[in-house]
Amino acid sequence: MTELEAGLEAVLFAAGEAVSIDRLAAALEVSRGSLLEAAAALENLYDFENRGIMLLRLEDKLQLCSRPLYADAARRVTESRRPPSLSPAALEVLTIIAYRQPVTRAFIDQLRGVDSGGTVAGLAEKGLIEEAGRMDVPGRPILYRTTELFLRTFAISSLSELPALPSLEENEQMSLEVEASALQADDAQRFTGVTAGNPDAETG
Repeated sequence: MTELEAGLEAVLFAAGEAVSIDRLAAALEVSRGSLLEAAAALENLYDFENRGIMLLRLEDKLQLCSRPLYADAARRVTESRRPPSLSPAALEVLTIIAYRQPVTRAFIDQLRGVDSGGTVAGLAEKGLIEEAGRMDVPGRPILYRTTELFLRTFAISSLSELPALPSLEENEQMSLEVEASALQADDAQRFTGVTAGNPDAETG
């Protein structure tokens, strides 16, 4: 392990949360390219040695966390409660936002055919979605998008890794069940791991 890799490991461990790549490069006084090379080397090292920790890239941020394989044991040690599963309604709303973001609540209601206010509020409270400004139309409705926690929860680095949706004919009704099932991977209802410095971080 090089000095830069060791420094990156130390900084991420101490931070206990995702840190932007530019901020890490500035802190370690290296170029962005060098920082990314060190991150890739660390990630490969952890994987090759089958370490209990792994390096996650969340869009333009990096974070250390425990491997999903040891998540249950880590929670038992830290006495964290197991996160509850999302309801079918919550998965439907989360799916719409994930694939169509940023979207308004009215857009979600129109697709589902029911009022989604409570579900949207619940997802925002869990930190899986957040406000993304307002639409420039009368009433200026709030726009919603997924969060960094959403990426961690579904074990993806960016939205580009979401499963592809079946092509839809122009007048074909969007199938929410198909989109919801696309998000229900084996680890869809559990945090990727326990983050360094924050063993209680989890979502439901």
